[in-house]
Amino acid sequence: MKDISVVIQARLNSQRVPRKMLREFAGTTLVDILLSKLLKSKVVTPQQIYFCVGDQELVDKGFEYPVNVFTRSEASLNEEKEVPVIYEWHKVIPTKYVVMVSACNPLLKIETIDKFIREFQESDKEGAISVFESKNYFWNEEGKMLNRWPEGFTAMNTKYVDTTYVAAHCMYGSRVDIIKEGNWVTDSLPYEPELITMPEIESFDIDYEWQFKTAEVLYERL
Repeated sequence: MKDISVVIQARLNSQRVPRKMLREFAGTTLVDILLSKLLKSKVVTPQQIYFCVGDQELVDKGFEYPVNVFTRSEASLNEEKEVPVIYEWHKVIPTKYVVMVSACNPLLKIETIDKFIREFQESDKEGAISVFESKNYFWNEEGKMLNRWPEGFTAMNTKYVDTTYVAAHCMYGSRVDIIKEGNWVTDSLPYEPELITMPEIESFDIDYEWQFKTAEVLYERL
């Protein structure tokens, strides 16, 4: 079994949805939703959870929960490219592996998170990415089809298209030691991770204002 820590990384300086981590969301906040879920995990303990933030309001929020709080530097909060800076918490994570869970996916269930951790633990690969299944047609920028056209069909029918896997952008597994070398998930490009499936609806991601409002409605109704 892999020796795993769980990381939640958040910041308040989102330009597209300002302060989305601490904005009121269905009577709570996105970070409260995720931290509360993780405390119900059947596979990790609070001692394995690291809340990695830099804004003082988020630091204070982290101390409301029985988890580890790592204070990120100003450089980490503003970096967009350099992996060792973005994920500077790698210096203090005591385990060989880490699972990072995004707080931007409020529909994500704890059962799905636990499933991801279990399957990553059982995998012989060094990294993992959450994905959902898709049956659709895809072309590249030159107009060439990327997936195989269903044999015997001239009309488009997605029921018979080969399944493809779309990154869900809410859970990642990685070896910790490769982060200092500038790698994440795997040390090969493109990534060759374990693809761990999840329900597409749970991957609903908040990047824009309309998604924040839509996710709030879905969260309250589902």
